[in-house]
Amino acid sequence: MEAPLDRIKLSQSAKDQLSKLKRYTKIDQWNILCRWAFCISLAEKTMPSPVPIPTDSNLELTWRTFGGEISDILLIALKQRCHNDGLGCDKETLANQFRLHLHRGIGYLAGEPNLKKIEDLIALAVK
Repeated sequence: MEAPLDRIKLSQSAKDQLSKLKRYTKIDQWNILCRWAFCISLAEKTMPSPVPIPTDSNLELTWRTFGGEISDILLIALKQRCHNDGLGCDKETLANQFRLHLHRGIGYLAGEPNLKKIEDLIALAVK
């Protein structure tokens, strides 16, 4: 499947939040934390706010690195979410919604007061 974007550049705020999450969870890979964040946001019933997201950090991932072996599944989930939200599934819409969901999810995880170890991250997923 064709990825909605080739490279994902995160905001400095998101990078800082991910650094905090890496310390707490001991998950060393940015892409794994980003997958968790993306899925947490997709599970939220509301659409992410359409805010501009700066690309002012030096943290950049390719779509393949982000998604790994499940990149096609994550893309299908994004397309389904866009469809459910009444949005198009063109490449620009998918890329924009991906960025919004990723950054919202990172914010959710970083703002979770009970997230202090990897078990807490797992507990969020099974709520």
